[in-house]
Amino acid sequence: MKDIIQRGLYFEDLDIDVVYRHSPGRTVEAYDNTLFSTMTMNAQSLHLDAHAAEDTQFGQRLVNSMFTLSTLIGLSVGQLTQQTTVANLGFEHVAFPKPVFAGDTLYAETTVVGKRESKSRPDVGIVTFLHIARNQHGDNVAEARRNAMMHRRPEAR
Repeated sequence: MKDIIQRGLYFEDLDIDVVYRHSPGRTVEAYDNTLFSTMTMNAQSLHLDAHAAEDTQFGQRLVNSMFTLSTLIGLSVGQLTQQTTVANLGFEHVAFPKPVFAGDTLYAETTVVGKRESKSRPDVGIVTFLHIARNQHGDNVAEARRNAMMHRRPEAR
């Protein structure tokens, strides 16, 4: 019997300028926003108080942008980094061009924009990902440029 274990892509499998479109999307519910905001101690009324949020320029509660960022990165894991990432090294750029509201569906894509071998560890490489989230209307609602340390293929070490 053949045994297949789901994993992401190794350093050698990731090519620069390739766009990976992640599936499925994730519909954000009001309870996601409330739970995430309270779990992370973010008591911002824009996220938790529907009545107060009605008086803002948005007319309703905003989804916590950190939830949006976490979901954007999370949508990429199964396809790209499951069991092949060592660690996040940092984010160079994060932006939220448009708001996310309860009921919106997030779709993600990732482009590999850079990569290099590690200078100190022959078993890993450094990859720069550009992650973009769009809502169900195709509007760009989040983007993040992230550097991650990725495992190399065992035979390439």
